Amino acid sequence: METQWQTGQAADANGTSIGVVERELFRASFAQESLWFLNQLEPESTAYNVYNPQRVSGPFDLVAMQRSIDALIARHEVLRTTFVVRDGRPMQAIAPQGHAPMRVVDLTALDDATRRQTANTLIVAAVEAPFDLAHGPLLHVDVLRLAPEEHILMLTFHHIIADRWAIEVFSREATVLYNAIVTGTPADLPDLPIQYADFAEWQHETLQGPVLDAHLAYWQQHLDGAPQVLDLPTDKPARPGAAYISGLAYLRLPERLSNQVRALAQRENVTLFMVLLAAFQVLLTRYTGQEDIVVGTPIAGRNRGELEPLMGVFINTLALRTNLAGDPSFSEALRRVREVSLGAFEHQDLPFERLVEAINPDRRLGTHPLFQTLFVLQNTPGGG
Repeated sequence: METQWQTGQAADANGTSIGVVERELFRASFAQESLWFLNQLEPESTAYNVYNPQRVSGPFDLVAMQRSIDALIARHEVLRTTFVVRDGRPMQAIAPQGHAPMRVVDLTALDDATRRQTANTLIVAAVEAPFDLAHGPLLHVDVLRLAPEEHILMLTFHHIIADRWAIEVFSREATVLYNAIVTGTPADLPDLPIQYADFAEWQHETLQGPVLDAHLAYWQQHLDGAPQVLDLPTDKPARPGAAYISGLAYLRLPERLSNQVRALAQRENVTLFMVLLAAFQVLLTRYTGQEDIVVGTPIAGRNRGELEPLMGVFINTLALRTNLAGDPSFSEALRRVREVSLGAFEHQDLPFERLVEAINPDRRLGTHPLFQTLFVLQNTPGGG
């Protein structure tokens, strides 16, 4: 496909810009390609459904809510995008119009216990409803009416069109549009400089040649000779194959300790992320006896201003490798983590999928390539 770029778009510090491309079929972004291939392997899998249940108290105008969602679908092309295959690869097909009908279930006639149980069952069903990437829509909207002025609004997206940051964008803009509709006032939403498909085309055009080579060279050197497996001492053997079974354990740090950690970061001239990552990697060293630790960390991937207000999937994953040989002090471990983190962030534009493809590590059933442990510090808008 021949692409034509318009000039005069927002530029970054280096003077490069993401242009607006003429509307036809678009290449999928690298993240979308990966998610599409995973969907081809397991079409009924719901592992990549992302969701956001919200309790709405007070008067709730369902018609106004539907209108605000339709307005967002018109505003963000990726919300009316499906995927077609050309030469074995997915392409974004953007519909001129889109609609995600709200499915409303009235539970007000049920007693309290039955209503709670039924609501939980319906929420799980909404989360686990598969998407059809070829036909869409890739956004499901469910509303549970618990009482005349008590509702649960359930938004479920396929990850191929939204990440956690995007869900916060959607929720924030839906609130603005809903309030404007019910009050009869104009919605104060700025025009979008570009659309997600423009970013995907720019990503393909930019990430090649010397730019791609420089990123690949850094990551290949960074991960050369890295251990393939983190040998955590578990009480049960890992399940073969992919098993999307998880659990949660909560630990709340005392305010005094949290303040001390922040003060340490300031003294050592590092970020809170670096302090917590260093502590996590030191802990893994103690548990495993390994001194060469590779941990994955997801990043928002929105390091350009024009990407911040967009729906879409921008998230990327970095493999942070820290060598803790020699029983270093925590200050020295922090220094090493800082150096690793800064180098990784400088080369964050290389999609993780391209990195795995280039390094081509040994594949083991049920074992994630390059790392098996993630470290996440949530700081997206809204704390999501």
